[in-house]
Amino acid sequence: MEASSPTPSFSTAIRTASHEQHTEAENSAFMSHLLGGELGVAAYRRYTEQLWFVYRALEDVPQELAADRVAGPFLRPELARTVELERDLAHLGGPDWRAGLAPLPATAAYAERIADCARDWPAGYVAHHYTRYLGDLSGGQIIRGTAEKTWGFARKGDGVRFYVFEGIGNPAAFKREYRELLDGLPVDDLEKQRVIDECKRAFALNSAVFRELGEEFPRTA
Repeated sequence: MEASSPTPSFSTAIRTASHEQHTEAENSAFMSHLLGGELGVAAYRRYTEQLWFVYRALEDVPQELAADRVAGPFLRPELARTVELERDLAHLGGPDWRAGLAPLPATAAYAERIADCARDWPAGYVAHHYTRYLGDLSGGQIIRGTAEKTWGFARKGDGVRFYVFEGIGNPAAFKREYRELLDGLPVDDLEKQRVIDECKRAFALNSAVFRELGEEFPRTA
């Protein structure tokens, strides 16, 4: 009788199940052109503006969430990005960067979904938290390097501070601890499947933002 394969950890299950949606988001035309240096700094600024709306939804959450046994352990202050985004946007757009600023329709839908989960479904909020922050600590560093090289931002300076986690000395260890938190998520298997589905939804919402950015900024080179 063959031994059964060990059940994969929940963090592995999430990564595997959402791989297709993750790849689609990473390989969007907009992001490919941005990383290829084929778009101007205006496209980078517009993308950063969209991130501001998303991260305000992630970080301006009900106070009760911090005490929630499911979502609370993930709310780590060293991850907070809103202040860094505002610093980048002031560098990119000057002191009046907020004037006339509005989210793309896809961004508004994305932020609304995050806010809904933060208010009504802590485990769903965790799905969005995971897809954003672990991505920032990983692939986000590629965007930072490209931005510094393409538009001349100072290394880890204004313009790319969103990607600089000064409170995290060892990103690899932090990501490992984060995945251990996911593995110990105190929910049943049915709820874990719902979290996986919400991760897929998060990537799809992100892809929709990229599509709208791509329509606004077609390749110029």
